[in-house]
Amino acid sequence: MYEYLIEPFIRYGFMQRALLGSLFLSASCAPVGVFLMLRRMSLTGDAMSHAILPGAAIGFLLFGLEIIPMTIGGLVVGLLVALGSGVVSRLTIQKEDASMAAFYLISLAVGVLMVSWRGSSVDLMHVLFGSVLALNNEALILIVSIAAVTFLALAVFWRALVAECLDPLFLRSVSRIGAPAHFLFLTLVVLNLVGGFQALGTLLSVGLMMLPAAASRFWSNRVGPMCLIAVAIAAVSSLGGLLLSYHASMPSGPAIIFTAGGFYILSTLGGSRGVLRSAFASSRHKTA
Repeated sequence: MYEYLIEPFIRYGFMQRALLGSLFLSASCAPVGVFLMLRRMSLTGDAMSHAILPGAAIGFLLFGLEIIPMTIGGLVVGLLVALGSGVVSRLTIQKEDASMAAFYLISLAVGVLMVSWRGSSVDLMHVLFGSVLALNNEALILIVSIAAVTFLALAVFWRALVAECLDPLFLRSVSRIGAPAHFLFLTLVVLNLVGGFQALGTLLSVGLMMLPAAASRFWSNRVGPMCLIAVAIAAVSSLGGLLLSYHASMPSGPAIIFTAGGFYILSTLGGSRGVLRSAFASSRHKTA
């Protein structure tokens, strides 16, 4: 048991950095994913993860695979896409989901073309899918910093974020904090996607955000417990995915998301609010 579960993290420094980065990402991304899910914006998270690609590509073209330039580029472009889609939806007849889809498709195409223009197929795969096993100290510092900012924002603005999530019209009618809370939330989404980009790439970073959050919905209907359950599922998925990738020689990022997907399916079936429990309760009700 020791050689399967503990020895890889004791023997190899890259496994230790990968686990540390994944755990901080789990603690930071999962609560943001819960708010995205409750806002019915789950696919917006996927769109935003693609939208940061051009900014990261600009940083790559200018400085190569350097963390800080790619991070700043991804953050700036991600915020611009979020603001741009919001402006289009408010000033035209187009809904926000359609404008977001248009912006992210354009961003994805531009980003891939920019990386392909100068880089190799290896560089493109690194940008799209990341490499959690290649996390260095700079990447860890970035991930920990984003987690700290997320924890602070959630602690200070928790009530406003929950109110804006569950009843935004009521919050805007009684307070002026509604619009700032929405912008703060979008900023947290982009920040965490940029952090996840360092480990999982633009295509998979949203997986650690949304799959644990979606799974937590089958275990609770309260926001606080859902966030805690999502963090636990994300952390165990990160640990299990890294072990799976090590022992089965699988890519680490997809292995983590695959493990999180397994937890989602198990939660869908066996959760306290899942399919089997609902079917059992329904059959008992009909019998009675």
